[in-house]
Amino acid sequence: MRPTKPTSLFTRFTKWTSRVTGNRVTFVLAVAIIVVWAVTGPFFKFSDTWQLVINTGTTIITFLMVFLIQSTQNRDTEAVQVKLDELIRVTKGAHLVLLDLEELDDKQLDRIRDVYEGLAGEARKKAMRGEDDTGTPDLGDEWMHEAIGVRKGKSRKK
Repeated sequence: MRPTKPTSLFTRFTKWTSRVTGNRVTFVLAVAIIVVWAVTGPFFKFSDTWQLVINTGTTIITFLMVFLIQSTQNRDTEAVQVKLDELIRVTKGAHLVLLDLEELDDKQLDRIRDVYEGLAGEARKKAMRGEDDTGTPDLGDEWMHEAIGVRKGKSRKK
């Protein structure tokens, strides 16, 4: 499957703008604009209008960039999530219930996090004792069923 161009005009615009604004040339240009603005201050007697120009310009740019950055971040997060889901899917012995953790409620997510924090704590203790902290400890299935609130043999769906 070959990557295709995003069909949405907004998506194409946000990707292009993200690339352009993340460039060092754009940063240098922004600094140059600020320097020119500062240097022109004495010519305009540091008037309210002179100050309003930079304040208005930076406010508008900042306001628009918030939405642009959020859109780009959302797309990147979704792409990373799909990649992580694929890694879980192809890992032998992985719990496929972890594929959509972002959809679980906070209590379920906290219970799963507690299990993994416990594993990390045990690994640190082993490492401090000079023992091997690598490997894949067998957790069984019960902890996962308990964490997501499913009793063995019962479905989560209603």
